[in-house]
Amino acid sequence: MTFAQRLDRIRGLTDTRLAALLRTNTERLEGDAPSPERLSQAIRHATLGGGKRFRPFLVIESAALFGLPEDAALDTAAAVECVHCYSLAHDDLPAMDNDALRRGQPTVWKAYGEWAAILAGDALLTAAFETLSQPATHASADVRLQLIAGLARAAGVAGMVGGQALDLEAERAAGRAPLSLAAILHLQRLKTGALIRFSCEAGAILGEAGDEAREALRRYGDAIGLAFQIADDLLDAEGDAATVGKAVSKDAAAGKATLVSLMGREAARAELARVETSAVAVLLPFGDRAGPLIEAARFVAARNR
Repeated sequence: MTFAQRLDRIRGLTDTRLAALLRTNTERLEGDAPSPERLSQAIRHATLGGGKRFRPFLVIESAALFGLPEDAALDTAAAVECVHCYSLAHDDLPAMDNDALRRGQPTVWKAYGEWAAILAGDALLTAAFETLSQPATHASADVRLQLIAGLARAAGVAGMVGGQALDLEAERAAGRAPLSLAAILHLQRLKTGALIRFSCEAGAILGEAGDEAREALRRYGDAIGLAFQIADDLLDAEGDAATVGKAVSKDAAAGKATLVSLMGREAARAELARVETSAVAVLLPFGDRAGPLIEAARFVAARNR
């Protein structure tokens, strides 16, 4: 099976599981009580409107390193994707990045209004932790607790939310000096990298692996998280909206300091190649089992959307 076929297979599995989770939540509202139909539609739009499902891929393939089948990691993968989809629904809001297009479709707030987008994000975030708390996610309560704590850290002030706050502060602070390269790397390690890093480590948690294996997957996650952000910055600078599926050239228009704006495009591409090589090297001790994750690093470095 090629990497593209493997990614597509896991995308399908994730979509099916997410749809089932959404149905379960909707069924709880059935009966005499009215269902908040607009909210339900907004949640579906945020969650099932496309996407590569790259983070679920990382969860499932990292777990496979320790002999876990796909279905043993699928609920964790779906929980991570719920957090990712929530973050996109909120990031697109007028008070945040003010985007009208996502994955080639209207963003959630554009399609259903701001209040529905906010509540859809809230619902997805809480659904993620409910999913991780269930025995179906893993038989061990200790493992489930580690997953909940790890995802909370990755999504919170010390992770994705904190990175987004630093990004918005830097963009909107009049007269403030542009961020340094070190500050941008720190910001992106939180905003983009934390959830990717957890997606990789989650496989080791599910597999009840030792500290050495967990650290290796954290380092791999750090590397591809940085690669993902450099590629994203290059896409914003060089891509077109039709291919990328969202607005481009926004960073330059906002005067935002990015890795590309500070390093230049050629230096950024060289750094992207270096980080890709670093990610692959971390996986070598895992042997042939790491093939899909090695291909994932190459996919991130070469992506065009």
